[in-house]
Amino acid sequence: MDRRTLLATSAAMLVLALQPHRAHAALPKESATRWKVRASEGFDAIAFLGPLSGVDLYRKYYAADADAFAPQLPEAIRRDIPALWQAANAEGFGLLGPNLQVLFSSGGNHASLDALLAALRAKETRILPGYRASPYWSEADWAWFSKAAPRLEAIFGAMRAAGFAAFRAARTPGLDARVAEVQRALDAFDVISWQTKLTGRTFDPVIDVVLLQFAKPHGIKVQGQTFLQASDYDTATTVRIAAHEMLHPPYDEKGPAAQAALGVLRRDPLIAAIVRDHDPQWGYTTLEGMLNEDLVEALDQLISEALGVARNPADRWRKADDGMHVIAGGLYGLLREDRWIDRGGSIEDWLLKAATTGRLDPTNFHAVAARVLERPVTRLWPLA
Repeated sequence: MDRRTLLATSAAMLVLALQPHRAHAALPKESATRWKVRASEGFDAIAFLGPLSGVDLYRKYYAADADAFAPQLPEAIRRDIPALWQAANAEGFGLLGPNLQVLFSSGGNHASLDALLAALRAKETRILPGYRASPYWSEADWAWFSKAAPRLEAIFGAMRAAGFAAFRAARTPGLDARVAEVQRALDAFDVISWQTKLTGRTFDPVIDVVLLQFAKPHGIKVQGQTFLQASDYDTATTVRIAAHEMLHPPYDEKGPAAQAALGVLRRDPLIAAIVRDHDPQWGYTTLEGMLNEDLVEALDQLISEALGVARNPADRWRKADDGMHVIAGGLYGLLREDRWIDRGGSIEDWLLKAATTGRLDPTNFHAVAARVLERPVTRLWPLA
């Protein structure tokens, strides 16, 4: 990241303070992280709805797979998958695939297509209890899902009749070997210790990684400490996803820290424009969702640097989602200023103090974000 000759000592110190580095803070020698790696037919069936929907975001990776499988489905089902996907977005449920993954992610409901169908037929007892008890509970989302359940049952039933299990198996040769390979590689990375230190929270030691054939481009956090990812991601990518996904949500979403930060950011014209005008295919269409995501991204960047798997922050946030994660860049810069990787502590306390002492005010926050993102302070977003 050191790309320029520095002419002043103060400027040099500022740039050095923002450079990615391996943390030197001591952590326990024995890893606090226990990795569990597996696969799931049911989660893959849900993920495959993305390619079958015809959305470019998924066809970029799986067009050939969708084109090979779709003709095996009844015409009415082929038409209803994109219609249901569009309805989920238009009616507030959000991205159909990722949100369904969350609902089906407890009680073994995702093990197979048969399990998905059994759960749908008894959703009030098989799906609702786990979902209602989770941090993801939304009465509005449950109402939408309940209304859509007959259509989903028809879709998954048609996929089963069309031989999705065999179709998937033919495209995942060596998956068991890949699961074992990923398990061995991940055992060297202690993500939980860093997450505990940088948030002040307690985490279960087990991180459950589910390798899917049709997950791209998402890394999806579901109920518990479980996340879903593509089976061919390299180890560094898997560690980065785990460092990120386990942190959601990073605070009590109704607590004083979140509310104070949201109150400041709502008054920022740039942040309001990003929330309002960014491409909705990237999600985060509310300030609440964007702050949640971007604080997690700032923290996972620190953790990835500590573990030696980080991307350059300016490059990362320039390439992601049309450069919209300005909040992430600003929060990361403030955390670096505070040497949070060394200090650690309650991230909620830190956020509350940042919000109430003027550090999130546009004059300061934009300048910090500009240094991290390597953009002019007057052109933080859009990039073009």
